[in-house]
Amino acid sequence: MREANVYCELVPGTTPWSELEARHPAGLILSGGPASVYDAGAPQVDPEALGAGVPVLGICYGMQLIAHHLGGKVDPGRAREYGPALLSVQEPAGLFRGLHGELPVWMSHGDHVSEMPPGFHLLASSGNSPVAAFTDGKGIYGIQFHPEVVHTPSGRAVLRNFLFGVCHCKPSWTPGSFIAEAIESVRAQVGDGRVICALSGGVDSAVAATLVHQAVGDQLTCVFVNNGLLRKEEPERVLDVMHGNLDMNIRYVDATERFLAGLRGVIDPEQKRRIVGREFISVFEAEATSLGRIDFLAQGTLYPDVIESVSIKGPSSVIKTHHNVGGLPEKMGLKLIEPVRELFKDEVRRLGLELGLEEEFVWRHPFPGPGLAVRILGEVNAERVEILQNADDIVIEEIRRAGLYRDISQAFAVLLPVRSVGVMGDERTYENVLAVRAVSTSDFMTADWFRMPHDLLDRIARRVVNEVRGVNRVVYDISSKPPSTIEWE
Repeated sequence: MREANVYCELVPGTTPWSELEARHPAGLILSGGPASVYDAGAPQVDPEALGAGVPVLGICYGMQLIAHHLGGKVDPGRAREYGPALLSVQEPAGLFRGLHGELPVWMSHGDHVSEMPPGFHLLASSGNSPVAAFTDGKGIYGIQFHPEVVHTPSGRAVLRNFLFGVCHCKPSWTPGSFIAEAIESVRAQVGDGRVICALSGGVDSAVAATLVHQAVGDQLTCVFVNNGLLRKEEPERVLDVMHGNLDMNIRYVDATERFLAGLRGVIDPEQKRRIVGREFISVFEAEATSLGRIDFLAQGTLYPDVIESVSIKGPSSVIKTHHNVGGLPEKMGLKLIEPVRELFKDEVRRLGLELGLEEEFVWRHPFPGPGLAVRILGEVNAERVEILQNADDIVIEEIRRAGLYRDISQAFAVLLPVRSVGVMGDERTYENVLAVRAVSTSDFMTADWFRMPHDLLDRIARRVVNEVRGVNRVVYDISSKPPSTIEWE
């Protein structure tokens, strides 16, 4: 929907119609899902939503739910349909306007609609789904296939027909319109108050800070904490980018020694995370206190953070605030400003480009909050941080040089708590092993290892061993998620 420049929100199916109605929806979409309408505890929809006169599109399970609620029949499928199928369009109008004949689509269902509800008529069928699309002719539609996946080539056309032909939406939700609305909203919320924002070096906090700065100017102070666990020359790079785009008030704090002292002797990854989080909050709080009265904390919470905090089956649709900076807002009495909380990662990146941030910065790979502390397996100290910084810099430099950086979702080096025997300059060595990790993913919930060209791996390994003192062996991680995770700790 958003790719068609139409704003939409994701809410639990249990949301009462009264709450949905208060949002003045132009239309409702009931998603697919793995359940059967006959399962105990199967996801439901408020029946009032189906009789409110608002256009509804049911996809897969959503279609079956419409049939189940409105008097049709759902067959607990003896003939399952998974994968590619041919859809025979009976009525090339409405949802299928401009689409004729047989269309390749993607199916993924066991149950199917065996009898349409009273007043509905057939729009399309497939080999294993005699009723593959239906409508009541008054704005309620159901489709058994998945239009949202790339395996349904005409899927976007179907969705656009629903958006513009049925719901009469306008494609007005663009990065430019979002920026204007966000700036106006932040300005109204802040008034004459003062705002503090933690810059992490990532695109989310940078975009959030840029939006807030455009709204309230000098009322914003950004704090960038160097924990000594950042990528090579990261502080200089971040400060250059932020100062280069806007004349922001940024306070730079070098707390390297403090963080490394806290991590001394610590091996357990969860303990590392807790220590880094605790020290960050402590440093950030001290900086905030030194500024005097602060009223708001701005942070780069994204829409997935919001979605993941909502139970899709629970009775409540209250959204818990996702705190990027621990319990700081409650502790200091700060109100939250989260200007990009309605956006997904790719949308934030487009917004960053619209705001004038450098493309190279906007498309940087994700970096964990605890930084290199969770990419150095075993004890973290200044020597091991320097080894990993230098090695990781070579990995990324060579990937960029090969033109593969944007093809890879995330790439990095990991320093292992393992030493291996080597021969360098006719001398025996006993030094560190470095692992290289690169993955492809669209959502970071699952990921596949990237098929790195062998000549690129060769260049990386040769450079690391020759240029990074303390490493004599490089290995490549070919594990997918699941069963592995993307990060090693």
